[in-house]
Amino acid sequence: MDRFFTVIATRVAWLVGRPFAFFAATLIIVIWGVTGPVFGYSDTWQLVINTGTTIITFLMVFVIQNSQNRDAAAMQAKLDELIRAQQDARNAFIGIEHLTDVQIDAIRAALEEEGHARADHHKAAHASVERLLERI
Repeated sequence: MDRFFTVIATRVAWLVGRPFAFFAATLIIVIWGVTGPVFGYSDTWQLVINTGTTIITFLMVFVIQNSQNRDAAAMQAKLDELIRAQQDARNAFIGIEHLTDVQIDAIRAALEEEGHARADHHKAAHASVERLLERI
């Protein structure tokens, strides 16, 4: 079941992420709008688009969430491998995505503090970051 959903979600995400899907959706909306006068802008005419968009939105939430979960997990695995393979890296950072938000915020604050302390010793690196920020 899990593999089946992954295959379907991947294909659906790929299809709806293409320009063709956007133009097809736009065309459907245009056709719906043009047929308004034909159907007298009736409640049924409005219900058709409302029901269709609600159903599609509801299903797409699950497809998008699945795609994001898989992408994030794959990215995390890649980062963990880079940490593990780097000789001077701190392997304790592997798996921190499973910590609470408060714990991760504390780690981030400590790393930023450490980074600022190192930047004070390495003014050249700090200056290059400043130049980068000026260009943005």
